[in-house]
Amino acid sequence: METMAAPLPAPTRQVEQDVAEDSTADVPWQAIVWNDPVNLMSYVTYVLQKLFGYPEPKATALMLDVHHKGKAAVSSGDKDKIEADVAKLHAAGLWATMQRS
Repeated sequence: METMAAPLPAPTRQVEQDVAEDSTADVPWQAIVWNDPVNLMSYVTYVLQKLFGYPEPKATALMLDVHHKGKAAVSSGDKDKIEADVAKLHAAGLWATMQRS
């Protein structure tokens, strides 16, 4: 009969635990504006200029992303800032969500 080899010892290296969501403040979030059949392109451009202070060319470029690609990330930052930005976008009548970038 063959003899079996002894099992290898368990690794002794420490493995770091996953970081909890609340402690990942450095991970930016994004406010996403989605295309909708209600708002005019000129209105979306106007809202982006008024809410975020974007110059007209940047606001137009973001609006065109919304129109052609279906969505655009219009702001980024910590979770609290993006929650407030999404609330402002909703108040202006735009469809918006937030996601981690």
